[in-house]
Amino acid sequence: MRVVDGKGGLLVAVRRLSQWPARGSGCHSSHAEVVTGSTAWLGRGLACVCAQRREIDGRLLLNLTPSQEECLRRLQNRIIVTYDSSNKEHQEALWALWYYAYPGVELHGLISNQWKEMGWQGKDPSTDFRGGGFISLENLLFFAKNYPKSFHALLRKQDGVRAMWEYPFSVAGVNITFMLIQMFDLQAGRPRSMVGAIFLKLLLENERAFDMLYCITFKMMDQQWLAMHASYMDFNLVMKSTRRQLERELLLEDTQRIEDMPSYRLLKR
Repeated sequence: MRVVDGKGGLLVAVRRLSQWPARGSGCHSSHAEVVTGSTAWLGRGLACVCAQRREIDGRLLLNLTPSQEECLRRLQNRIIVTYDSSNKEHQEALWALWYYAYPGVELHGLISNQWKEMGWQGKDPSTDFRGGGFISLENLLFFAKNYPKSFHALLRKQDGVRAMWEYPFSVAGVNITFMLIQMFDLQAGRPRSMVGAIFLKLLLENERAFDMLYCITFKMMDQQWLAMHASYMDFNLVMKSTRRQLERELLLEDTQRIEDMPSYRLLKR
C-alpha cells in the first residue's frame, strides 16, 4: 500500500508484512537489560516525539511462532534492566566504553570529571543511565566497536560546520535509545504501530537489529542537526525530524533488511 506524508505531499511505498520469516534461531543470547526513569533531557525532550503513532491491525502479528515470540521477549528483557553501578559486568562495560572512545588515555575512575568530555552531564555517568538503562550503554559500546569511524566522528564533532552550543554526545545517545524503545512499542506486549511491526520483522532476521538501528539513528540525527543548523535548544526539533526520517526509511518497500536503508550508508567502520 502507499501512504501520504503529513503535508499531503510525497507518496511513500510501504512494504507488505504478509510474509514473516520462519527463522527463530537467529535470535539468541544477550544479557537482560534497561529503561526506567529519565535524564533531565529525557524528561523535557522526548514526550512529544514519542507520542506520535499509527495504529495497525493486530492480526498482522498473530502468526508469530514460539521462537519468534522468544526473539521479541529477549529484546524486551534487555530494556528492563537498569544500570547498576555495583554490578561488575556493568562497571566493565563502562570502562570499555571509555577506552574505545579515548584509546591510550588513562581513566581516573568511574566517577571522574573526565566523563564530561564524552558528553555526560556530570562526573558520574550512572546518573544519566536512568533514562535508558544498561541497554543505552550497550548501544554506545556496540557503536564504538562496530563503527569506530562514525562513532569517533560524532564524539569529536568532526563533520560539518558545528554550532557554538553542541548537543552532548553521550546524553544524546541515551535519548536515542529511549526514543527507539518508545517508537517500536517495546514496552508493550506486541507492537501497536506499522513501524513497530516492521521493526519486529527486521529483528527476526537480525538479532542485533536494535543496536544497528541505534547506530543509524545516531548518525541520521547528526545529519539532521547539521542540515537544520541546530544548536543546543533545538535538540527536540532535531529528534522529531530524525524520527520522521527513520519512519520513512523503514516504510520504504525496498527496505527488506537494515542494510537496505538509505541511511545505512552513512555508517563507516
